[in-house]
Amino acid sequence: MSLFDEYKNVDDFKEQSGYVIGDVWYPRVTKIVSIKAKPALYYYYGEAKSYRAAHDATERSAKEGTMIHEAVEGLLLDNHPQVPAAIAPAVKSFAAFMMANRIETSPELVERRIVNYDHRYAGTIDAIARIGGKLGVLDIKTSAAVYRDYSLQTSAYMDALKQEFPELSTRWILRIDQIQRCVNCGATRRIKGGNEKIKTDWKNAAMRTCTHEWGELFGDIELKEFPDWQNDFQGFLGAKRLWEWENAAWLTKVGYL
Repeated sequence: MSLFDEYKNVDDFKEQSGYVIGDVWYPRVTKIVSIKAKPALYYYYGEAKSYRAAHDATERSAKEGTMIHEAVEGLLLDNHPQVPAAIAPAVKSFAAFMMANRIETSPELVERRIVNYDHRYAGTIDAIARIGGKLGVLDIKTSAAVYRDYSLQTSAYMDALKQEFPELSTRWILRIDQIQRCVNCGATRRIKGGNEKIKTDWKNAAMRTCTHEWGELFGDIELKEFPDWQNDFQGFLGAKRLWEWENAAWLTKVGYL
């Protein structure tokens, strides 16, 4: 099945793939970068019991991630959000992390729609924030690790915002997760979307033989800065060109090509 067959009609393609801004339709950043191969995701699907099981777990994981996003954005705006018990450890840890690192933003800089008129794409950033005296794009992820693909997405945001915010100098990936630690051997366990993933050091004999007794869930917070975005942006433009090639039929129908 081709990508052409994934959409019911032109309106469905437009809704799933972009935004209308000022009566003009633009493709969405996250849709563009989805064209890049994701070997880790393919491996995950290959190891699953079935495609349906993997898909359902991915959907549940996405819902959990959305809950964390909403709670964290509420904290950034000092809105005192109601936090579901299932994500409370992650949100509690982020609140402490935010205070310790003095992460500052304002309502007009959270969930902000952006558009790049020169390169013709749009997106929605999580936040523009000030951390350690620097102003930058803050992108929130709830993944198990910080993946290189994120740099394509955030570089697109940087280029779109550079004229409006001349002081903008960097970008951060803020990874928010929650895990458990074995009280006997120190191995960690992550359960998201109903999937369990245990990390151990296989050079450690105690970890290899431990039956594991898991402690309470706690937040796992990681902030990584990526100030040099221009080279990543060239990669994004390459992905954009490939995405346009793959979806040329639809893009012609909507008048983009």
